[in-house]
Amino acid sequence: MDISALIPAFGGFAWTIFFFVVALSIIVAIHEYGHYIVGRWSGIQADVFSIGFGPVIWSRMDKRGTRWQIAALPFGGYVKFAGDANAASGKDEDAMAEAAADPVALRATMHGAPLWARAATVLAGPVFNFALSIIVFGIVGYANGVIRDPLTVGELRPLPAEVQELQTGDVVLEINGAPVPSINDAAYATFMNTLPKQPTLDYTIERDGERAVVQGPYLRPALVNGVSPQSAAVAADLERGDVIVAIDGAPIFSFGQIKDAVEGSDGRSLALTVWRDGALSEKVLTPKRVDEPQPDGGFATQWRIGIASGNAFEPATEAPGVGAAISGGVAQTWRIISGSISGLGHMITGAISTCNLSGPIGIAQVSGTMASQGVQSFIWFIAVLSTAVGLLNLFPIPALDGGHLVFYAYEAVAGKPPSDGALRILMAVGLALVLSLMVFALGNDIFCP
Repeated sequence: MDISALIPAFGGFAWTIFFFVVALSIIVAIHEYGHYIVGRWSGIQADVFSIGFGPVIWSRMDKRGTRWQIAALPFGGYVKFAGDANAASGKDEDAMAEAAADPVALRATMHGAPLWARAATVLAGPVFNFALSIIVFGIVGYANGVIRDPLTVGELRPLPAEVQELQTGDVVLEINGAPVPSINDAAYATFMNTLPKQPTLDYTIERDGERAVVQGPYLRPALVNGVSPQSAAVAADLERGDVIVAIDGAPIFSFGQIKDAVEGSDGRSLALTVWRDGALSEKVLTPKRVDEPQPDGGFATQWRIGIASGNAFEPATEAPGVGAAISGGVAQTWRIISGSISGLGHMITGAISTCNLSGPIGIAQVSGTMASQGVQSFIWFIAVLSTAVGLLNLFPIPALDGGHLVFYAYEAVAGKPPSDGALRILMAVGLALVLSLMVFALGNDIFCP
């Protein structure tokens, strides 16, 4: 096993760990702040708010009696409420016995608070994670804008094209005589797939109020418009903006030709000729088998290299409304949640490989890769990871927030909480399950191809 293969080439091990810690600390801080602030609003006293575990390297006490601290091991965090024995919110029998004599002090403890206050406090952590994701996705969507309709040329991309007569601001009316559908129309995808397969196309455009026919490159060229983390493209050092001009010596001009070559490779290594900033270079790339979610909720296994396509030009955009941006953030968050649940179900049934589950090394590697692609990519990744953390904490496993919510649901139905002895056993079982899952995911990071 080559450990160096687990480290992004852009900055090495130290940068990988740095960006992983930054991403995780932000997510943990938001999660724990949700617990803290809702607990405070619900009348529960927080004794400790900690980012990290282990020896404390910085702390301060606020006027409400909460100690805010940063600990040496920055791989998690916790809020310890009054009456808690530990970070997992186990009951401190001595503290609860002491508080029992004072109704006000008892009400301020986690275990003496009303059921609604405890449930709201526990639920707030995952909810704040989802809220962070929705806000980030909404802001990014608002900043990027929505593609202007009808299709309009924004920024022209550097391409090794022999002919490029398009200009910024051109409104594209027809391509090779076929009217361009609205980008919001289902027919748009069909239109893209039926374009003539030739390197140069005739564009009927409107420019400065006048109609004209100009020539330009194939609309969906063999352009690398994005690179997925932990992909064959990353291993081959492909970058956004690269143009693949030949595969195994055969000239290509469209992204569809890349897709056909990769899917037909059966995993065989491909020799790429890549155009970057006017210079050609040779790269060897080996496709990976990837389980891809499908619209019907299932998965399909394909050979992929981990690149996204793009137009021969950046389409002009316009700012969406605030409501549309928020709606987009909600939709993106839900897609991650539903896709994660579907993927987990398919892994349990054996329909897809358990190698789709990443552990800390894999997440750290993705953190570094996304950071290397720019601030927006890194922030986007934080939002994706925040959704995953929120969802994971809702699983009905003792020691996680979802497990506590199950206990509270039992209490609501039975009229009393589970016995302390049963809780101790269930919490130990839950902790063992969580640790086992972490070890399994770590094994995936090391041993999965």
